[in-house]
Amino acid sequence: MNLAVPVIQSQLMQILLNVSVIRPVFIWGAPGIGKSALVESFADQVGLPCVSLLGSQLAPEDIIGVPQIVDGKSQFCPPKMIARNEPYCLFLDELNACSQEVQKAFYSLIHERRIGDYHLPEGSIVIGAGNRAQDSAIVKPMSSALINRMFHVQLNVSFQDWISWAYENEIHPIVIEYLESRPDHLWSAPPKTEEPFSTPRSWHMLSDALREFGDNLSPEVVGILAGGSLTPAHATQFKAFYKNLSGKYQLNAILEGKISFPSAAEDRDVLYFLAQSFRAQIIKELPVRKDDISGNHRQFAHTVKKLIKDLSGISFEIAQLVVAKNEQSSNIPDWLMVEIVRDLPRLAVKDKG
Repeated sequence: MNLAVPVIQSQLMQILLNVSVIRPVFIWGAPGIGKSALVESFADQVGLPCVSLLGSQLAPEDIIGVPQIVDGKSQFCPPKMIARNEPYCLFLDELNACSQEVQKAFYSLIHERRIGDYHLPEGSIVIGAGNRAQDSAIVKPMSSALINRMFHVQLNVSFQDWISWAYENEIHPIVIEYLESRPDHLWSAPPKTEEPFSTPRSWHMLSDALREFGDNLSPEVVGILAGGSLTPAHATQFKAFYKNLSGKYQLNAILEGKISFPSAAEDRDVLYFLAQSFRAQIIKELPVRKDDISGNHRQFAHTVKKLIKDLSGISFEIAQLVVAKNEQSSNIPDWLMVEIVRDLPRLAVKDKG
């Protein structure tokens, strides 16, 4: 499912505070973007214990319970984790990974907040969550009857919301510093192949691993940790970023003309990282519309063209990466590309050598 109007983390909290108290809410979203953590945080805010059920591991009897003979009649006894006396938040995680039989067992619990003769205590809240089919996750079609019993919301990643959370939760400072320079690396779409990919959850895992190593970090160790957590291209650049922290090359110094891009063969990974950061800085600093250009923008654009020329003298291929169009991310403003093509026409032609 793809909803026309997705929400970010801060908006989701407002929806849960105002909608979930009257209707069950289902949160759609890619793996690793914080759906479960947000529900637990919401339950904590409203002062309710959070009981999580993992849909992919449930059988129908785990919901409706088992029959028991009472006064000569059979009566289903719901499981202890659900049948509580005080109000609570029931979180049905991976609800759309359930079998059809389990989904049917949830009908009355979601719609009427009851299982057999047992009713959820007044004030209880029911929230579901699940991944989408395009995320290469284990999902099963949800019946129209189940879909129609819930209010649906699609969660997207917000860098600003996540970075605020990162500072409050002591995410490793190197992770924070890297993502502040490359916010586009916070999340990447799940790949079709079996390999790690970047999500808020995987950056959190990397942060934990970095903290456990403490002062025993080296570029090689950082490369191993990043490679086991992140999208391969992001892992390579994170390693180069770490290597660059204690090195002599800093993007700000290059932009100010104090130093040049590294040209030594052993610094090629650092050069690639700096070039990608350079591209991100251009996109961040310069307006999309030429009519919005100020004097400062014009001065920065002049610096950009000079540095791209210098970079092309070191590595034409890496200079092309700075200006290349990318359908999956933001691109350098068209007006600047026109000037680059005019002043540096060779960069506009793919190298065929």
